[in-house]
Amino acid sequence: MPKPMLNTIQQEDTDMNNETENIEDTIQYLTFTLDGEAYATEISKVREVLEHTDITRVPRTPEYMQGVINLRGNVVPVIDLRMQFGLESAEVTVDTCIIIIEVNIDGQSTVLGALADSVQEVIDLRPDQLEPAPTLGTRVNNKFIQAMGKNSDGSFIIMLNMDKVFSIEQINDVQHVSSEQEGSGETEAA
Repeated sequence: MPKPMLNTIQQEDTDMNNETENIEDTIQYLTFTLDGEAYATEISKVREVLEHTDITRVPRTPEYMQGVINLRGNVVPVIDLRMQFGLESAEVTVDTCIIIIEVNIDGQSTVLGALADSVQEVIDLRPDQLEPAPTLGTRVNNKFIQAMGKNSDGSFIIMLNMDKVFSIEQINDVQHVSSEQEGSGETEAA
């Protein structure tokens, strides 16, 4: 005996609602590597990804600050994420890139470049694919980690909270360097 048409339509409608809910629950992340480890940040924080370009070194800046770049007439400070995480700095390769991100710390919004070894891809993760950050065993300070993402192949990705990666003092340093460079007009064109 065939199923009544109404039940079939209701089931299809329920399936479509479940798919819509799953799509709405997913969050997109940009994945990148540092020292062979996979990291990610919410795509909503990312403005764009640039190939590595000449970075103008700024005197008397902290070691983690590589310098500044000119991005369409705007001075953008570039931070070496490796150094921020206590890793050794690496040689620039063809894969090295600058991720332009917007961070918000204590109500202050700042655009900066984050130097990464390579950018991988944009992935979608659902809440059930995220695990709490481990209390031990990572090379990155736990306060920087938002969660551990489970990739479809079973591997883990360290999900960073970029708003916590940088302290308010560092953001103040970055903003100070940006305003000095904008005033001097000494940055190189990107």
